[in-house]
Amino acid sequence: MPATIIETNSSPLQKVEVDGVTIDIIENALKNAREEMDAVLFRTAMSPGIREQGDCFPMIANKEGKMVVGQFGSFIGPFMEVYDGELEEGDVLLTNDPYMCNAAVSHLPDWLVLVPVFKDGRHIAWSAMFGHMSDNGGMVPGSIPIEATNIYQEGIRIPPTKLYKKGELQSDVLELILHNVRTPQWNRFDLNALVAACNTAAKRVLELTERFDDDILHTAMGVMLDRNKSAMGHIIQNFIPEEPRSFEDYLCDDGKGMGPYKIKCTMWREGEKAIFDFEGTDPQAQTSVNFYLNEDMFKMFFGSFTINVVDPHIVFNDGFYDLVDVRIPEGTLLKPKFPAALSGRTHALGRIFDILGALLGMGAPEQMLNAAGFSDSPHLFYSGYDDNGEWFQLFQIGFGGIPGRPIGDGPDGHSLWPGFTNVPNEFIESYFPLRIENYETIPDSGGAGLHRGGNGLSVAYRFLCDGEIGIHDERWLMYPWGVLGGETGMRSTKKLVRVDGSEEFIPSKCEGIHVKAGDLLYFNTWGGGGWGDRYARDPQLVMDDVNRGLVTAKGAERYGVVVTDGAVDEAATTALRDKLIAERGDDIPLFNYGGTIEEIKARCKEETGFEPPEAPVFR
Repeated sequence: MPATIIETNSSPLQKVEVDGVTIDIIENALKNAREEMDAVLFRTAMSPGIREQGDCFPMIANKEGKMVVGQFGSFIGPFMEVYDGELEEGDVLLTNDPYMCNAAVSHLPDWLVLVPVFKDGRHIAWSAMFGHMSDNGGMVPGSIPIEATNIYQEGIRIPPTKLYKKGELQSDVLELILHNVRTPQWNRFDLNALVAACNTAAKRVLELTERFDDDILHTAMGVMLDRNKSAMGHIIQNFIPEEPRSFEDYLCDDGKGMGPYKIKCTMWREGEKAIFDFEGTDPQAQTSVNFYLNEDMFKMFFGSFTINVVDPHIVFNDGFYDLVDVRIPEGTLLKPKFPAALSGRTHALGRIFDILGALLGMGAPEQMLNAAGFSDSPHLFYSGYDDNGEWFQLFQIGFGGIPGRPIGDGPDGHSLWPGFTNVPNEFIESYFPLRIENYETIPDSGGAGLHRGGNGLSVAYRFLCDGEIGIHDERWLMYPWGVLGGETGMRSTKKLVRVDGSEEFIPSKCEGIHVKAGDLLYFNTWGGGGWGDRYARDPQLVMDDVNRGLVTAKGAERYGVVVTDGAVDEAATTALRDKLIAERGDDIPLFNYGGTIEEIKARCKEETGFEPPEAPVFR
């Protein structure tokens, strides 16, 4: 039974005439309110993941639940379809369970706060935000257990629950929730910050109604949604073909020795509507790499990706959702059946962006196609007791290389999410018993191309106390692919140098690794794939990269560039390029995967030091 909104004033909002200047003022005021949500959150949260890194996603939606401004798209419609209860003025909802909110959030560490906005007894809008909590209970610190085989092992499941009823905090409910996490103080402050951010947005919406009128605000929101729909309609007509186009990519493994896992998507257009069909994706995994993908969330991915490529000046919102049809077969990696484990969903989420880039660019590769490299959001966990006997727990998101693109080189060491920032090393060293000894890009890790793939990062963590670490990363087996003659990016690696001098490479997905004070971890992320013919890159640009330490003199030879005595040897470069081009021939594939899966697995032990994963077994 769908949720019921209790209103003492049920008169409907009306569509009225609004001039363009007023609409622009309201549009920018709402955009500012969305930015203010972040500002409030970052100033009042406690965990570094939210406070410093920005792992949160705000939204302001109209009465119908369509996001007007925000970051992650609206989930309110699907959420309200499954919430069996009443909502009144002053209520604040909290949930984290993907299976009870139509995957409005996709794993348990993401806590979602939802606030209905009322004025004079009438429901007029929504504000919402979710943030990634440093801990949610469960099997391991950080609550993303590789060993999990069902969601019950991943921590506390919070059904849609009223954290506030008619403005009054339900403190017994809150204490029950916090009793089940390892970082109750952080979670409390972070949750308070999420509520404060949503209340700030609600206040700004009410100020707009006081300034302009309820109906004017309602109409302006509608115009903003219509503008987006019109713009996306043109984009869909111009960039989505009627002929079906398919692409597939693979998760390397699940951390339990099985992989790769296939994600396949076919895209085409029927009239004005874009269709995305994930038929052919592997069945759900027995472990936690499943990603419960809400169809509306994928629409957001598609719209955000496309708008930022074609016209970043368009205000991104949910106005275009009726123009997209998403089909995800039940029981697959992207729509697992309850109670499948979901905590490690970040890996498949990252692959969605690589797949989108390929699908959208295949028809116009010189204008739109980017290489692979959005691939994942690497995680590091470090926990234990410090020298004072106090519990510490670090959760940190790492950055990789962004792919080469038609407009230029991929950024070096950047997040999958554009809004994320790195946690300052000084902050980490002040609050946790570790020292960061190196923080630098990895030369030559970006794929060579006309436009170079971004380099990955090497971060060296010196642990100052005994403890345990966990790692979640990808692209250790399957390369970030290059396009149009670009090379693949370098794979990720993780090396642990023990205090006794011994060294060992550890898997990209592991947990419960005991470390001693003095041990040093090299956390190396992947590089982005290269875009375009690497032998067509201006040799002086290659030389500039050499001077900046982004490419080595030896690595310059991948571009057919010879560096001698700190300068380009033009004659030797011409000769080398002629030789390499002749050896390659004129048949340049659209995608460079670094080989077939069979070839990559056959070389796996030699190249990575690890045995290749076994083919997945599905139940």
